[in-house]
This record gives sequence, C-alpha cells and structure tokens, in this order.
Amino acid sequence: MLALLSRMVQPMFDDVFAAADDSALYFVAFGILAIFIVRAITSAGQRLLMTLVVQLTSASMRKHLLRHMMTLDSGFYQIHPPGQLIERVQGDVTSINSVWSSIVTALGRDLISLIGLFGVALWIDWRWTLIAIIGIPLLVLPSLLVQAYIRRRARNAREIAGRVSTRLDEVFHGINPIKLNALENYQADRYDGLIKEGVTANMRTATGQAAVPALIDIMTGLGFFGVMIYGGAEIISGEKTNGQFMAFFTSMSLAFDPLRRLGQMSGQWQMAAASVERLQEVLNLKPTILSPPQPKEIVTRSPEIILDQVEMNYGELPVLRGTGFTAKAGKTTALVGASGAGKSTIFNVLTRLVEPSSGAITIDGTETKNFALSDLRGLFSVVNQDAALFDETLRDNILLGREDISEDHLKSVLDAAHVSDFLPMLPDGLDSPAGPRGSNLSGGQRQRVAIARALLRDTPILLLDEATSALDTKSEAIVQAALEQLSTGRTTLVIAHRLSTVRNADSIVVMDHGRVVDQGTHDELLERGGIYADLYNLQFSQSEGGDND
Repeated sequence: MLALLSRMVQPMFDDVFAAADDSALYFVAFGILAIFIVRAITSAGQRLLMTLVVQLTSASMRKHLLRHMMTLDSGFYQIHPPGQLIERVQGDVTSINSVWSSIVTALGRDLISLIGLFGVALWIDWRWTLIAIIGIPLLVLPSLLVQAYIRRRARNAREIAGRVSTRLDEVFHGINPIKLNALENYQADRYDGLIKEGVTANMRTATGQAAVPALIDIMTGLGFFGVMIYGGAEIISGEKTNGQFMAFFTSMSLAFDPLRRLGQMSGQWQMAAASVERLQEVLNLKPTILSPPQPKEIVTRSPEIILDQVEMNYGELPVLRGTGFTAKAGKTTALVGASGAGKSTIFNVLTRLVEPSSGAITIDGTETKNFALSDLRGLFSVVNQDAALFDETLRDNILLGREDISEDHLKSVLDAAHVSDFLPMLPDGLDSPAGPRGSNLSGGQRQRVAIARALLRDTPILLLDEATSALDTKSEAIVQAALEQLSTGRTTLVIAHRLSTVRNADSIVVMDHGRVVDQGTHDELLERGGIYADLYNLQFSQSEGGDND
C-alpha cells in the first residue's frame, strides 16, 4: 500500500495539478482512499495476528522450559536460586517473544514495503535510487560492531534482572527474620544497588540500540543530499517532471521508516539472542539420574531396605562413608545422630534425588537404580519437619490432582490424620486456602495435612524426617498418634533428634560422620553405652533440668 501510495503521487502532480484533468482527479482521489481503507483493515489484522503469535509462542516456550527444568537433578537447584530460574522462565521468554512481533512485522510488512518502495524509485530513475542508497554499504561494519556490543550488554542486563528477582524472592520469603533483625534498610539498600546496576546495563543496551537507526539516519541524509543535487539539476533542465521527482521523493521518504525499523530490529534481535543463550544453557542440560532402559517390576508390599557400603559426596565433602544397615519389612527403623551425620542424605539416595558414588541400595533385593524413577518414588510417602504446602486449598494440597478419591475415603483419611479436628475452625473448611507455603495454618496443622497426604498415597514405605521436632507438646502428641497409625504395616524410616520419639522403634541406627556406628533396640543401645546412650542421657538430663526450672 505504501508503494502504491507513492506511485499515485506522480499522476496527482502531473495529470491533476499540472494538466488539470478532471477524470484523473477522481481516479487519483478514489485510488488514495482505497489504499488507506485496505491499509487500515490489514493493519488491524496484523496487530491481532502478532498478538496471537506472541501469546502462543510465549505459552509454548514457558511450558516446555518448565517441564524440562523439572527433569533436572536436584543439584541443579542447589546452585541456581529460585529468583534466577523464575527470571529465565518469565523474563527471558518475554524478552525473546517481544522480538517475534518485530521480526514477523519486519519480514512481513517492512521488508515488503521497502522492496515495493525501492521498486517505485527504480522505476522512476535507477540512478537516483543508487545515489540515495550509496551510503548503506558503509553501515555494515559499524552495525556488526554495534550488534556485538548490544548482545554483551543485553546478556549482562538479563543476569542483573535474575539477581534482582532472587533478591525479591529472598526478601519476601524471609520477611519475618528481616523484621525481627531490623534488616529493612539493609535489604532495601542491597536491592537499590541491584536496581542501579540494572539501570546502567539497560542504558548501555539502549545506547547500542539507538546507534543503528542513528547511522541509518546519517546515511539516508547523505543519500537525499546527493539526489537533490543530481536530480534537482535534471528537473531544472526539463529532463524530469515535478511529478516524477515528488513520486521518487515520497517513495524514499516512506522507505525511511521501514528502514529504520529494520535497523532497530537488529538491535532487538541481539537482546533476544542474549536471552536465547541463557535459555539454551538450561535446555542443553540433561538429567544424570535416569530410569533404566528396561526397568524392573516394582514391589507392592512393605519391602525390606538394605544399604550396603554406600558412599556419597557433595562436591569434595564426603557425607556418607561406607554406610550400611537393614530396615526390615513392615518395621520402624530410626536414624539418630548429630547434625551432619548423613541422616537426611540417606532419604535422598533412597529416592534417587541424588546418586551415591558407590555401594548398593536394594528394595526387596532389587537395586533402586533398576526401577523406573516414577515407580521408585511412588513407593515412598515423605513427611518432613517443614511440611511443604502449596498456595491452594487444603483439599488440593491433600488430593494433589487425584480425582479417584471418594468423599467417604477422604473423610476417613482426614479423621485418621486428625485434620478433621481443626477443619471446623477454618472459614471454608477443607476448601480454605492454605496460604503461601501453608502460612494460614499452624505448624501442627500443616503436619497433619502432610500426614493426610501420605495416608492417601498409601505407599509401602514411609519416610519421616523430624516430623514432630518443631511442635509443642500437645500438637506433638496429636501428630505422633497420626504418625503411628500411618506407619502401621509399612516399612518406616524415621529421622529424629528427640530420642524419646523413637524409643519404641523396632531398630535404631546410630550414625556419626556418615558412618553407622551402632544398631539395635533402645534398651540394647542403652545397655551397650556409646553415642546413643550419651545422647539419650544428655537429653534426659536437659529435660529434667527444664522441668525443675
């Protein structure tokens, strides 16, 4: 339409204004009106199409990226804070997709406009056209240098944006410690510093982006200067008409905006390329903990678990050093020891969240690495000290997407986990929101929801990691009763610092610096003395001292 518009300028000047042709007047007028009507309709359609393209590609990329990231090993999340990962899924994808519209517009509209307008200019006079664009080849080297600069600056800006997101994530998740330690100004200053870095980085990127259109402006100005000198002389001498010159001038003037947008697109693409590189770094990562090609059939009853000479390091730090013990089928085995003894790591290697460097872990005689990951993890229910609840309703937190649970079955689970005890106190009962990370519930209530979740999973193995250590006496008694019902008939492994909670365990494994140093019942271990007896006597004396106080 732009090319047609510039083409209509010549008959407008030569046939209408100079020759005073009435028939040409209506032809030109209706022609220009039709051009603008078509342009209006197609322009509106283009905007809608571009919006659809951006939305669909953004959604597709985010879904693919999140699915991929969730397959990566747990170690990936130990070195990449949540804020950085959120920025990659949200910010980097947004940065990339903001360019799709520009690219499609540039190729589907601006490039076609440019070809059409240059076609009109060539049709009028090819020599004028060459003079007008003679400066464009001189832009190649400066443009390449500017684009490399933009990519470096844009990557730096994206990294700073990730650090800003990480800082916000830490502030919002740690708001209570911040308030209690009067760290508001300290955290605000750290955030201000990152924001200033971001402003500087984005200004440097914008400077590079602005350089390319500026260079195009200069070259275009030189081209128009040459055409005015050369073409003006031809008009004065009568070799060309005013209409021809005005049509040429209009076509080149209209070509100016598409040319500038194409120049800007190169800078925008460099910004997107920086985000593409960051996403590609994640997409190129592959999980190392995988299901075997031909997985073994999974057990369905309460199995026996054996760890045999298991070695495990976190980087250069040894955590498990030849750890070995047996958790008998359908029995409760407790893991005790000082912090850092390797108790929680055992849970991680059992579920293959981490892979041991040597040794074997078997469930009913089959090594865990021979099971499909989904089948292996489907054997376990886990109740942690800090019950992880989602910002959804209690019902959603317990069902976790399952739709095959009847209301009667759900009610029996809620009763067994003592969740029914506090539901009447909530505004919407089971459909009340749990709040961010379960913040609408007390510690004991969160634990009972986690126990209900585990009861509903009905798995043959139960892992309890300090499930009652943060509770008051009354809540602990309620939760402990629910845990005892939960562990009935299951192979249960318990981590506990309060030795009073595991004295009735069928077997107690004593760990120290990644090694099993003793194993037996509560009475056997007390009789033998050693680490367990020392820990028990220390806790017992502290408890008596607290009572006397």
